Amino acid sequence: MPTVGRLKTRPQFLRVAAAKRKWVTPGLILQAARRQHGTDRAAPDLPAAGRTPEATPDEPEVRVGFTVTRRVGNAVTRNRVKRRLRAAAAEVFPRVGRDGTDYVVIGRSVTLVRPYEKLLQDLEQAVVKLDGKARNRAGDKARGGAQGGARRGRSKEASQ
Repeated sequence: MPTVGRLKTRPQFLRVAAAKRKWVTPGLILQAARRQHGTDRAAPDLPAAGRTPEATPDEPEVRVGFTVTRRVGNAVTRNRVKRRLRAAAAEVFPRVGRDGTDYVVIGRSVTLVRPYEKLLQDLEQAVVKLDGKARNRAGDKARGGAQGGARRGRSKEASQ
């Protein structure tokens, strides 16, 4: 089982958002980004001058951050949403989280009223879908990329 840590600083959240990998479910939005070996403790893209960052053995294998926008409600409501998301993440990420990956879970207005079992299903589905996409994308690169129209068995001339 992977250990689960937390994303706490703004640069960490921004790095995950910049990866542009997300999955939307009725109860939440999940963003994911693979960590390069030896990246970040505080600011992933800003290594100390003259030093290269190194991974430490006590660094968690999976890291999770939580955010809820003000559109969801007032501070009390947002905190309740984050508590539900933290509880769901504590159950799901040790089982299905991918080692070396950072996740950001974004709460939605429905998160507060969605049944907890459905919220767990939403989170698990999002993790599986995002990790499956990453594995497929890596496989495409290894095979030389997608073939486009040729893969479907027809050429431009045949379709005109």
